[in-house]
Amino acid sequence: MRYEPRRLPRHETVIARGIEHHVLRWGPPSDDAVVMLHGWADTADTFQFVVDELPDGLPVASFDWRGFGRSGWDAGGYWFPDYFADLDQLLDVLCPGAPARLVGHSMGGNVALAYAGIRPGRVRAVVDLEGFGLRPTEPAQAPERYAQWLDQLRQPPEFSDYAGHDDLAARLRQRNPRLDEARAAFIAASWAAPQPGGGVRLRADPAHKLVNPYLYRQDETTALWRRIAAPVLLVIGELSELPARLGLDEVLERLRTGIGRLEVARVAGAGHMLHHERPAEVARLLQGFLEGTAIGE
Repeated sequence: MRYEPRRLPRHETVIARGIEHHVLRWGPPSDDAVVMLHGWADTADTFQFVVDELPDGLPVASFDWRGFGRSGWDAGGYWFPDYFADLDQLLDVLCPGAPARLVGHSMGGNVALAYAGIRPGRVRAVVDLEGFGLRPTEPAQAPERYAQWLDQLRQPPEFSDYAGHDDLAARLRQRNPRLDEARAAFIAASWAAPQPGGGVRLRADPAHKLVNPYLYRQDETTALWRRIAAPVLLVIGELSELPARLGLDEVLERLRTGIGRLEVARVAGAGHMLHHERPAEVARLLQGFLEGTAIGE
């Protein structure tokens, strides 16, 4: 069983900062597309489930981050400032006519929030799906973190191989029982490419698995959030384990302190991958939040 898209995307290649980015567009041509940003090891394709629940007339665009999906890899590694810079240039192509409406999941949500603080005049609305920042760190963790990074450079981590797309789809459903068979098959086909010797491998640069040698600076992130001028909707999966691990009450306190216009919504029966599990509810929330933010309204 395969998921059959209702709104077929148009595929493009856009070069940003020397990297070929795989871009998808749904709906009528527009300078005012809603731009969706996927999470770590995900791809732009899997926003298809949410897009199919949105009105045909709403233009949507997404792209694979560098090193993921069908976008090019970077031999120099992957750093959050690269995502900010790539987004900054890609928005000139995807929505040049107006400040952007951003929808980001997990890592993509964190990028969207940070970018909205870096370029407050370039963003007019953010829907953040399960992007809460990262765990706080202490300077004392630096020696061990650098040593771990150096060790991984000597023996780089790899992504797993799978016998085929069906095998990967079965593993996805095993990890996430809320994912139905059709969507799991669609995700597996998007995430993995056939290998010459047989089997499939994730479309992701293994360098993404290297630990970041730089510690997460929570105060810096909070400073970015304080500069956000756009309204923000934070969407939380009711069954997600991530909020508890990160300390949701503390995260919400920092978000509410930093962001002037913050709304919080929860999706019942959904975990962290809520856009895969409950796309209709996610679409309803983001459509309602984004209403009235089109050009001229």
